[in-house]
Amino acid sequence: MKTQQSLFSPSILLLLALAFFHTISAQLSPVQAPLSSNPSPPQPSPPAFTPPSPPATAPAPGFNTVPLVPVTPSGAPTPTVPKPPSIDIVQILRKAKRFSVLIRLLKTTQLINQLNSQLLTSGSGGLTLFAPEDSAFSKLKAGFLNSLSDRQKVELLQFHTLSSFISISNFDTLTNPVQTQAGDDPKRLQLNVTTFGGSQVSMATGAVNASVTGTVYTDNKLAIYQVDKVLLPLDLVLPSEAPAPAPSKAKGASPKTDKTKTGDGAGGDDSDNGDNKDLPAEASSAVSMSLKFGAKGILVAIVTGIALMGEAMM
Repeated sequence: MKTQQSLFSPSILLLLALAFFHTISAQLSPVQAPLSSNPSPPQPSPPAFTPPSPPATAPAPGFNTVPLVPVTPSGAPTPTVPKPPSIDIVQILRKAKRFSVLIRLLKTTQLINQLNSQLLTSGSGGLTLFAPEDSAFSKLKAGFLNSLSDRQKVELLQFHTLSSFISISNFDTLTNPVQTQAGDDPKRLQLNVTTFGGSQVSMATGAVNASVTGTVYTDNKLAIYQVDKVLLPLDLVLPSEAPAPAPSKAKGASPKTDKTKTGDGAGGDDSDNGDNKDLPAEASSAVSMSLKFGAKGILVAIVTGIALMGEAMM
């Protein structure tokens, strides 16, 4: 009886209870690692994975990194107004390499500025230019260009220019005489155009006959055609028109005639009238005879006058 009491002593029962409780709690909670007496500091978590960025490349030489169209704060691109392409007639002629004389005339007269401005005007109907090549100017009479005044040089160039775009197939729609920028005088500034077969064009000015030998440049605003001769208007070949005669004076006696009449009539030369008044009728006749028959008459008049005066004194 004493042995059984020793087996179920309070200390033994307490240990059994603790063991049972430990077994039950281990089944209900996950196993945790035992805590050490010297816990290590917490390890930092690894950084989030980010894909590597491609290496930056240097801009190519001459490459503009500034955007061509800047973005407005709202995010919409700024609207741009397209500019019309600029056309330079001199540059076109220079590329053709056969119009050096024409280029020099256009620049010295400054007419090129006016022509280029007309091409940029929105309401302009375009231009048509007949371009004589250098060999055409060499056919002119020696010194002809140098003999022209600045006004005549401008007129010569304007005579080669039409104030509208004419394609090679539309020359047959022109009405003769064709009006050029030089003016509309049908006699001294006439230009008549004739077409053959729709592609051959000839021109007559009254002073020269020329032909279109090729197309230098053409678009929807400007047409430049090569011609084999310089288009000389009659205004530069014919002599200048004489000015209108001044109105004639009113009919009547001229001052010289009046003076002559005054000298012959009353109130004229008093000395002559006084001398004739005191002479006898024969002396007056002698004086009149001297005036009529010249030196011989004068001699006869003097002799006759002396004789008469002697008779009067006696």
